[in-house]
Amino acid sequence: MSLYPSLEDMKVDQMGRAQVQMMGEIAQQQQQQQQQPQQQLPYPLQPAKAPPPPPHLEHLYPALDDYMGLEFTQEILAANMPEYLPPPPPTTGPHHGAPPYPIPTQGAVLPIGVTSVVPTGGIGSTGMMLAPLSGQTQAIQRSHVTNAIREVTVCKASDGKVGMRVKAINKGIFVCLVKKESPAAMAGVRFGDQVLQVCGVTVAGYSMDKVHDILRKAPNNGIVIAVRDRPFERAVTLHKDSTGHIGFQFKDGEVTAIVKDSSAARNGLLIEHYLLEVNGQNVVGVRDKDISNIINECGPTVSVTIMPVFVYKHIMKHMAANLIKKMDHSIPDL
Repeated sequence: MSLYPSLEDMKVDQMGRAQVQMMGEIAQQQQQQQQQPQQQLPYPLQPAKAPPPPPHLEHLYPALDDYMGLEFTQEILAANMPEYLPPPPPTTGPHHGAPPYPIPTQGAVLPIGVTSVVPTGGIGSTGMMLAPLSGQTQAIQRSHVTNAIREVTVCKASDGKVGMRVKAINKGIFVCLVKKESPAAMAGVRFGDQVLQVCGVTVAGYSMDKVHDILRKAPNNGIVIAVRDRPFERAVTLHKDSTGHIGFQFKDGEVTAIVKDSSAARNGLLIEHYLLEVNGQNVVGVRDKDISNIINECGPTVSVTIMPVFVYKHIMKHMAANLIKKMDHSIPDL
């Protein structure tokens, strides 16, 4: 089963598959016609070769092997774009009638110019998302939510702090603040990460104050923290239309409306969710005008990370405004 970051990627991939299959069927029909004896006619059914254009129009019709200044000979295609070579004629045997292109298994890449982007991140999954439209955009890679567990090692800054605050939710500990240019930010800790262990101590069921006390008593260097990647969040990949819009409205960071027939509608963006990241850049506490500017400066593909309103408000409850202003809003490294 193929996975895609957006509905548009899926549709483009399906169109490419259909084109390759149609080319194979045409080649098969032509081969069958060549094998069948035909009665010779006193005139050709179709010209063997298209007539050349008039001399004064030749420069308007470049040959395929010299298109837009690029060479597209059989050798160049075989070395660089083998997926665009004509499919081989079908063979007889137990696989007769199979599509003229290899069916991808889990983790394979489609032979239609499709680009593998990032692992799907599911439990036990080794597959790749296929993105013929999105391609290997850094937006998808930066915003990809894996829900996987990783270890980060942080130290204390000159003020004796690691630069993050946590919140207790449903017996779990979640990161509610990562200060900019702090050791936690440089280690890759992100808003919404679930803290599982601190210095080997499992913190499930602990209070916020108890976890903060563990961090205060930890040594200055080599503080090992086990975190689960943003379990309450999900990333939605969107594509701008011809006017540069992706199809949703937001107020104070909360998605309030979805435009009909837009990329946001096609890809399942929901209202009553808060925007946490745009192309992997944290926008918690950022003004709506600044978020809009970030989206406008993005390329044709935009990935937004969202969280349900209920969870977001619970995490941000009693968070002072001056602390939110210290949130790390830098673009994460890949």
